[in-house]
Amino acid sequence: MLRLITSSLQRRAASHVHKQLCTTRRAEENRHTVEALYLLSVDIQKIRKLKSWILCHTPAYVNEAAELLTEMGASGPAVARVLGLHPEAVLCKPEHMRAQRDLWMSVCPNHRELVAIIEKFPASFFTCASHHANQHDNIAYFRQLNLNKRIIAKLMAGAPQSFSRPVEDNKRMVGTLQAAYLELGGKDANVKVWLQKLLSQNPFVLLKDPEMLRQNFQFLTEKGFTAAELLGLLSKLRGFITELNPDSMRRTLAFSQSTLGCSDDRLRRFVLDCPALLYYSEAVLAQRFRGLLGAGFTVSQIAEAPAVLELTAEIVNHRVQRLKAHGYDMRTGSLEALAGTKKDFEASCSNLQLRRERPMFNPVAPLRTDN
Repeated sequence: MLRLITSSLQRRAASHVHKQLCTTRRAEENRHTVEALYLLSVDIQKIRKLKSWILCHTPAYVNEAAELLTEMGASGPAVARVLGLHPEAVLCKPEHMRAQRDLWMSVCPNHRELVAIIEKFPASFFTCASHHANQHDNIAYFRQLNLNKRIIAKLMAGAPQSFSRPVEDNKRMVGTLQAAYLELGGKDANVKVWLQKLLSQNPFVLLKDPEMLRQNFQFLTEKGFTAAELLGLLSKLRGFITELNPDSMRRTLAFSQSTLGCSDDRLRRFVLDCPALLYYSEAVLAQRFRGLLGAGFTVSQIAEAPAVLELTAEIVNHRVQRLKAHGYDMRTGSLEALAGTKKDFEASCSNLQLRRERPMFNPVAPLRTDN
């Protein structure tokens, strides 16, 4: 009985302390900020749970941020989503918000597209005021490279760190990429298009160490890849070449060669057909091999179509069932029918369906005509 009474008193005491803490916290909140966010239908409870310090900050510019977004065409619900997703926006000074709007409009065709970017990447727009000069310099530099404005806007949205750092850092990495492309046999007339495609596929490539890129090319050259093959890999890897390092590539290539039981020349061909062999970890590759072997395929079948290693076991099983339903014999057919994007696979299934529905035409059979 005494234990129950003691436990009850402890719970009451804990509840009282919690209420006191909540009351103290609410008292520290900026009442004007909370009321302004409430009127905009922003999820204040979510902010209290994740970023409560923002509600206590003074000054805050809730109405100014909402007014700026509204002037650019953002709807009420859109304003609420932006401020709920990135409440730090209310701490930006109005003059900095306007400066950011003018800066972004130098690469965005209209306010509607800028609002769409802000809805997806609010933290990229509402940045620290100290980054503004670097952002301006980096935009000017990429304009000098004749990069498309949409590409620049995409870079600013997806990798804002690339624009908040000194322009010299980006010049160094872009110079390294351009030099690598030209040294591997790329044409000077194509370097602009190639660079645009690379940066749009992986905007974080600018944040990588240029020296690591050189080390990766040196390693692959020592493995016997020609300049033309490296140029193809540089395009196929979509900037992931900067995510690699010689040690990880050495381990994954050794694992793949051991599993497939192939020569060095054959392994290079596999990598050219399936560049993922360079950046998948040993654990991922082991899982992919187990999934294919467990589905009844042989190592020789995998070797004939290594691109299937890019598919997860779930995707492989789903596609196998689809192909079987269309009468495709997986035991004798090529695994290339499994590989490719979803669009490629759907096209293969459509072709198989047409073959089943359309009878074979025999050109030597006599034609039947009415008498």
